[in-house]
Amino acid sequence: MLSTLVAYFSASGVTAHLAKTLAQAVGADIYEIRPQTPYTPADLDWNDKNSRTSLEMHDKGSRPALADRNAPVDGHDVVFLGFPIWWYVAPTIINTFLEAYDFKGKTIILFATSGGSGFGKAADGLRASAPGADIHEGKVFHGPQDEAALAQWAAAWAK
Repeated sequence: MLSTLVAYFSASGVTAHLAKTLAQAVGADIYEIRPQTPYTPADLDWNDKNSRTSLEMHDKGSRPALADRNAPVDGHDVVFLGFPIWWYVAPTIINTFLEAYDFKGKTIILFATSGGSGFGKAADGLRASAPGADIHEGKVFHGPQDEAALAQWAAAWAK
């Protein structure tokens, strides 16, 4: 049986809630990707072109530092990787996370949260950060109301 990890980044708690639901649904271990410097509400203000997230997302080379490098990646074959959609892609901290570990030979299934957009080019923007991994664009969820859909989607991947 394949060992599964749910790794996630959540700035506001929405992705965290769904990641915990997903981990329970598939019997996976769970790991929170945390930035070394937590995001404040002002940092997350996408209407402010000088906010931290705006600056990070407009710099393709931005790699926010991680709070730790303790993710149990080595012991897992499948990684569900969750994040909010920012500017139609994954936050750059997801690239930082992928580049911090060796995902060669692992299956990475993306899931995301968004107020209305789809994956955009999220998967394409992550592939170079995890050479040798098999990255699948999974599904975008729109909040806690999607718990049932998430459990059903996860069950299909677990087969």
